[in-house]
Amino acid sequence: MSPYEKLLIQNKAWSDDQKQTDENFFGRLEKQQSPKFLWIGCSDSRVPANQITGTDPGEIFVHRNIANMVVHTDLNLLSVLQYAVEVLKVEHIIVCGHYGCGGVGAALGHQNLGLINKWLRNIKEVYKMYQTEVDAIENQEDKVNKLVEFNVIEQCQDLLKTSIIQKSWKARTAPIIHGWVYGLNDGLVKELVNIEPDLKNINPIFRYDLDELDK
Repeated sequence: MSPYEKLLIQNKAWSDDQKQTDENFFGRLEKQQSPKFLWIGCSDSRVPANQITGTDPGEIFVHRNIANMVVHTDLNLLSVLQYAVEVLKVEHIIVCGHYGCGGVGAALGHQNLGLINKWLRNIKEVYKMYQTEVDAIENQEDKVNKLVEFNVIEQCQDLLKTSIIQKSWKARTAPIIHGWVYGLNDGLVKELVNIEPDLKNINPIFRYDLDELDK
């Protein structure tokens, strides 16, 4: 049996188990999607949002990319963000990084990796901001993990710089922004930052004109 065939068999077993546990599970899932959370996480296969949080499908709206980045030229991320905030009206956004992140580790180096160089440059900008603190750490693993934390904090800040978040904060005082880091070695989440929906929490230079946000 190939690994691909095994996936199909496991899917059928999972579906059967869900139906036995709750015969109405898929009926409810089919009819509505009303998650309270948007998850912006890393593409790493070891960091699945639902398993980490013990939630069912439909409870978390998920976007994943390399190193859980909020890049203002990424139309995929911005489209997900707008849909989650304006249509689904999520109450919380979680930016979740993970210790030992390969993308963050690569951003600390100088290897030419081709197209991904352009993506990693965004992480290098975070490194530049915190270079003194990161370079003071001798152990390479600890150095990467500290940059992982700084990167999560800065991605949360980048969310605040979007008109999507600012418009929602003005209109409905939501969502709250959370920064997490997940430990691959123990499966536990560390909270780094919680940002309440208050326009005063946004650096004035990044604030949009409130009247213009209504247009």
